[in-house]
Amino acid sequence: MQYQKLKLNVSSRSSVPKYKQVAECIMNDINSGTLEAGHQIPSINELSHSSSLSRDTIQKAYKYLRNKNLIISVKGVGNFINIKKSSDKLNIFFLINKPSSYKMEICNAFVDTIGDKGNIAVSFYYCDENLFIDGLKKSLGMFDYYVIMPHFKNESNNHVSYTDKAFEALQNMPKDKLILLDTVKEGITGNYGAVCQDFKNDIFHALEQASDKLEKYDKIILIYPKNAVFPYPEPIITGFKAFCSSYNFNFEVIDTIDDCISFESKDAYIVIEESDLVDLVQQTKAKHLVLGKDVGVVSYNETPLKSLLDITVISTDFKAMGVLTADLILSNKKEIIKNEFKYIERSSL
Repeated sequence: MQYQKLKLNVSSRSSVPKYKQVAECIMNDINSGTLEAGHQIPSINELSHSSSLSRDTIQKAYKYLRNKNLIISVKGVGNFINIKKSSDKLNIFFLINKPSSYKMEICNAFVDTIGDKGNIAVSFYYCDENLFIDGLKKSLGMFDYYVIMPHFKNESNNHVSYTDKAFEALQNMPKDKLILLDTVKEGITGNYGAVCQDFKNDIFHALEQASDKLEKYDKIILIYPKNAVFPYPEPIITGFKAFCSSYNFNFEVIDTIDDCISFESKDAYIVIEESDLVDLVQQTKAKHLVLGKDVGVVSYNETPLKSLLDITVISTDFKAMGVLTADLILSNKKEIIKNEFKYIERSSL
């Protein structure tokens, strides 16, 4: 019997088991329409011979596809693409570095936009390289799309967007199924999608919009927490310093709020951690100082509470990031999109 030739792209250098690579190739042909429902595929022995792969590898691949209800085996006849798939919904793996309120805003907007068109599995790796790689390995071949937010910490607890091992793991991902969030890295090959920030230029341009308000302060102080459990991207500091130098602002970078600030000069504070924001607001209230008059406050990352407290913020649009990511999947587009970063002026500046 003549079968349509299966295009198997199996690499012995990949960390993905060969049987999963075989199954992935067949799933790609099913999803693209190359293999239609009811189409007969080669037997285990025939595919093993034509692909120069072991019979055991092909057998495991076919078992994997049967478990996903993508193929059926008819005794004495052969193996066929299942006419009735287990689900018409997309299966999506969403891997996030930490469970913060704004990360979950991205996720919630993504889930709402996907709606009933997909099943979404959310997982956290807490900026840990090993948890990240382990999560990818266990999920590989099981989902239609992988939405991944790369943020890590090194041995010095400093932020890095990519490690060598994480980069290698992403290189082994099927790029047509990959969507990166927040950061992209040069050198990742293939045609993938992304919705990203530009941390250095985002803070620079946001502070440009606030420059008129900032001029009434003696100094701009960035509170960048060096010892945070989940470190923040260092390009934030680079962009802040570039802005202050370009516009001749006196500035300082500190890593925490002191227990008792003197407030001897009229300064503006840019705060990243919410705990530092709370300390700062409490101390100004204790000294009967007025935010936006005696002390300026700008907070990084918008939350509903900051809106309620009338705190000026600079922030990416988290809801838009979730919606844009879902749209890439629903429209099957492979684009790299720069997400909007906002300066939202309120009374604290």
